[in-house]
Amino acid sequence: MLLDGVNHVAVVTTDSHRLATFYREVFDADVGATVSGPPGMRLTFVHIGPHTELNVFELPEGAAEPDRSSMFGRGALDHLGLHAASKEAFDEIRRRLIERRATDGFVTDFGPYLSVFFRDPDGLECEVLCVNPDAVPGVTNPPGTPAKGY
Repeated sequence: MLLDGVNHVAVVTTDSHRLATFYREVFDADVGATVSGPPGMRLTFVHIGPHTELNVFELPEGAAEPDRSSMFGRGALDHLGLHAASKEAFDEIRRRLIERRATDGFVTDFGPYLSVFFRDPDGLECEVLCVNPDAVPGVTNPPGTPAKGY
């Protein structure tokens, strides 16, 4: 394989400070530099992993907010899947998301992975996954399969 992961995902917001703060507070992300782009646009780099970042583009004042209300109506990027460093990190992230009312906390057992979905402050559907310590090799479960212990 010639790739070793995702370098960045570009997201659009009307409030880059709010979005960067959310990822810093929930995921301990490192908020990097902010640079000016085309008139009125700003770009903030939010580091979410060893070589992965969100490129957060803030729309110019007065620009229309994108419609992110329905599945497959959100554009080419439907949701973002983030991988937790450990089961303990997954549980802490889930706790922080519940605290912010960004998720109902439901954990899906996909077999090899555990998953919790959330919405960020701009309404982007996102998912956090971790390796399932109770996975049975070769067993994959459909979406909505409740994980034990949650």
